[in-house]
Amino acid sequence: MEIDPRRSRERMVREQIMARGLSSPAVLAAMRKVPRHQFVEQALKPQAYEDHPLPIGQGQTISQPYVVAWMTELLDVKPGMKVLEIGTGSGYQTAVLAEMGATVFSVERVPELHQLARTRLSSMGYGNVQLKLDDGTLGWPEKSPFDRILVTAGGPKVPEPYIDQLADPGQMVIPVGVERRSQMLMVIRKQEGKIGRKTVGQVMFVDLVGRHAW
Repeated sequence: MEIDPRRSRERMVREQIMARGLSSPAVLAAMRKVPRHQFVEQALKPQAYEDHPLPIGQGQTISQPYVVAWMTELLDVKPGMKVLEIGTGSGYQTAVLAEMGATVFSVERVPELHQLARTRLSSMGYGNVQLKLDDGTLGWPEKSPFDRILVTAGGPKVPEPYIDQLADPGQMVIPVGVERRSQMLMVIRKQEGKIGRKTVGQVMFVDLVGRHAW
């Protein structure tokens, strides 16, 4: 089945994102621009703009469009910021952050996904993205501090390396929960050496796997 990417993106933004109350002009513009269908397998392209996550192989998923937009709006990214993303996955969230003018440092632990995302993002001309194959729970210390940290996998706690690598002031969005595939989405802020935590809703993400998680 053929899709009209531009019309599909506009409908996605209007019916899935704006209808649920998200309103950041920068987030909406990025979601309208990034071609989500280019980040899924050929057989799944007709479903790329539907209101649910999709498998991307290796037991991982590309998040539902609304969740991508919601987490991005909570992150409050501004042009020129350094953003650490944990869990490159398909590369779709990475592209959204890059479209917003951030310099994105993204870590993925699965070699196949890392290489595929590298190829996709490079072919699309995202020069403000750096990718790394590693244990994501370690962060990317040599590139820190980061103005923003976005974690797209859920673990039982907030890894200490993320707190250490977050700039002051800085902000992080991360799913946390002691039960796998069932987490609470948290916004963590660092300000003048103090850490503030706010829970904003329930989510379900793939496992955050590594030395400081599962």
